[in-house]
Amino acid sequence: MPDSPTSANRGGVRIARGASPWLLPTVATAALSLARARKSGRWAAVAVPTTALAAGMLWFFRDPEREITQGRVVSPADGVVQSIMPWKDGRTRVAIFMSPLNVHVNRAPLAGTVTSVEHVPGGFVPAFNKESENNERVVWHFDTELGDIEMIQIAGAVARRIVPYIPRGTKVEQGERIGLIRFGSRVDIYLPEGVEVAVEVGQTTTAGVTRIDRD
Repeated sequence: MPDSPTSANRGGVRIARGASPWLLPTVATAALSLARARKSGRWAAVAVPTTALAAGMLWFFRDPEREITQGRVVSPADGVVQSIMPWKDGRTRVAIFMSPLNVHVNRAPLAGTVTSVEHVPGGFVPAFNKESENNERVVWHFDTELGDIEMIQIAGAVARRIVPYIPRGTKVEQGERIGLIRFGSRVDIYLPEGVEVAVEVGQTTTAGVTRIDRD
């Protein structure tokens, strides 16, 4: 299955689907202030910060194309590996922290079928904080060649909206776009028992490109 359309092109810049509620008002305000700045010094003072904010929003909501790595499990998120933790059931949790500077479009770690997409209400403490275990989240389950794979999108202190792109029952290709988390956040993936982790704590990952398991 080819990667389904999940974003819009504006002047050659690919913008992540789900960005509109934040991006459109910011860009509109910047455009208005720039137009009025030609006739008013006061509007000129407003135009500088609003234009800078709009540029920052465009950068944050960028959604670049990726050449997907061949391998069993690829990273679902851009960011830094925050922790690698053995789980009681034999799985290994790899937690990836996403700063506001990272691309925030998440991708399927394996090809398979989405068997569950569950929104779980919670708090909004910083995603790097231990208490973020109780944050707002979306829990994904994929039926794959490795069995059930669980992935969790966790909202952070600023990221108060997780936008899933696809529903339960969807068949996805490895590296396909599946959702967006607005602003700083975290993504956890649970590797099945017997699957060796190839990344290390502190390592930078790229969604769809960095392989996180080892043959």
